[in-house]
Amino acid sequence: MKITFLGHAVFLIESKKSIIIDPFISGNPAFPIDFQLPQIDYILVTHGHGDHIGNTVELSKKFNSTVISNFEICNYLQKKGVKNVHPMHIGGSKEFDFGKLKMTPAVHGSGIIENDEIIYGGNPGGFLLKMEKSIYHAGDTGLTKDMEFVKGVDIALLPIGGNFVMDVDDAVKAVEIIQPKIVIPMHYNTWDIIKADAEKFKILVEKLDVQCKILKPGEWLEV
Repeated sequence: MKITFLGHAVFLIESKKSIIIDPFISGNPAFPIDFQLPQIDYILVTHGHGDHIGNTVELSKKFNSTVISNFEICNYLQKKGVKNVHPMHIGGSKEFDFGKLKMTPAVHGSGIIENDEIIYGGNPGGFLLKMEKSIYHAGDTGLTKDMEFVKGVDIALLPIGGNFVMDVDDAVKAVEIIQPKIVIPMHYNTWDIIKADAEKFKILVEKLDVQCKILKPGEWLEV
């Protein structure tokens, strides 16, 4: 299994199938310019904000991908011409051909901004993927005790940028709760408002005997 960080909260997971999470590509200053996406089988969208729903419509049409998100976002995407959607909601789980997927709680917003209007985007969430390894993408979230339900995952992808999401200190507390084998920080340094010190995060996390992998956009981890 190969996990590639593509800046902000975008991750490409390549295993039996290719999965991209929160495909914010156009307008993403952290997206690696020369990176070429492979065939994308599934697109996972944690919530409706533009820096997460991103290029979902275009990619789903280009690759004939199946989009997995909450019911409201799937309904919105269908109106945009997306043919293949699989709606879920918080706490729901489903077996797919790549493994088992569960939607997890996130403490955040989910409004979709269009023509200066805010469209209801349902509840924000995260994703717990159980494949060869278990991967938890927390989505945009503050620290929450709900993270106890994903305790012991192999790999946790956690925001550390503060302001809109957990800061470094709260993300360290999240690691204490989750106790993953490996943690990868995300959602930081895309813009100044979410500037964070990933090296400080790494030092604090590794004091907990958890391995921290800081990936630059375009770098990957093979597990």
